Amino acid sequence: MTLFLSREDLTGLLSTAEVVRAVEEIHLDLGLGTMTQGPPALLASGVGDAVLLPMAALSDRLGLAVVKLMCDIPENRERGLPPQRSTLLVSSTVTGECVAVLDGAVLTRQRTAAASAVATAHLARADSRTLGLVGAGALAVEHVRALTEVRAFERVVVWTRSEQTLVDFALACDELGLDLPLTRATSAYDVVAQSDVVCTLTPSRTPVVEGRWFRAGQHINAVGAPPRPTHREIDAEGIARSELFVDSASTSMAKSGEILLAIAEGALPPHPGLRELGAVVAGRDPGRVDPDAITLFNSVGIGAQDLAVAALAIDRARLTGVGTDLPMTAPQLQDAGQQPG
Repeated sequence: MTLFLSREDLTGLLSTAEVVRAVEEIHLDLGLGTMTQGPPALLASGVGDAVLLPMAALSDRLGLAVVKLMCDIPENRERGLPPQRSTLLVSSTVTGECVAVLDGAVLTRQRTAAASAVATAHLARADSRTLGLVGAGALAVEHVRALTEVRAFERVVVWTRSEQTLVDFALACDELGLDLPLTRATSAYDVVAQSDVVCTLTPSRTPVVEGRWFRAGQHINAVGAPPRPTHREIDAEGIARSELFVDSASTSMAKSGEILLAIAEGALPPHPGLRELGAVVAGRDPGRVDPDAITLFNSVGIGAQDLAVAALAIDRARLTGVGTDLPMTAPQLQDAGQQPG
């Protein structure tokens, strides 16, 4: 039987700490070269501005492979639908059985924040005390949840254009029970000026953060821009001033506007030699060496992260009886030599 896990099934199924651990472990596998990432792909629709992004990964350690289809459809806002939707299909690498089909909304938000937490754990200064957020939607709440697992933040500074979004964010943070003072910044600049770790979490096409605002010792997680070559949250100066780390060099060079536009504008060389987070986790890259360095993690999102969290969710769902079994698995052939027609 194939397990189906809906958005409702996945909400609250996993703890933040175990998601962060799972994402760190999968980056370790990537750094050690013990798992396989599919090549980056981007499928542009001939209708509207829709882009579909298949992501694939295989882990022998987990005995599983995933294919995730992420759909970025800006026109959905006008339809009253989420602009991004995704579905994951997980199969056994031993039998090829379709183990599970999972809605991607919750898992994508969790693994994205967890990747920022792993980057923060390995790249931000240990004495970082102020967390800054540019953007205050659901992904911002998830980042507060995840990053407080890896650093002892004493306050959160946030900026958003929407008053209602800020109210919702504050209520959601209260429900986390973290007892962190929340400061509303007057601008994106104000966030950067006050913060030790900054997360950009807006679906922006053009820069909302300027590199001239960065100061020595900061760590930046660039997260929110859709994975398109023409979208970015941080300008070319910010990319050029920072020590750059990415989840996947090949994916960043195919999809990241942050990187590709900085190259196009001459702020980076054509082949910038991007450093991968997995190499840092595995100890093959020292990461931050200079306490005054500005480090920046450019998060595009990769199938390995999806696989890590999907595998965790499938195990937990089986243990707790969550989800729905679907009869999608092929019947066992009576004759081992028989081939299906």
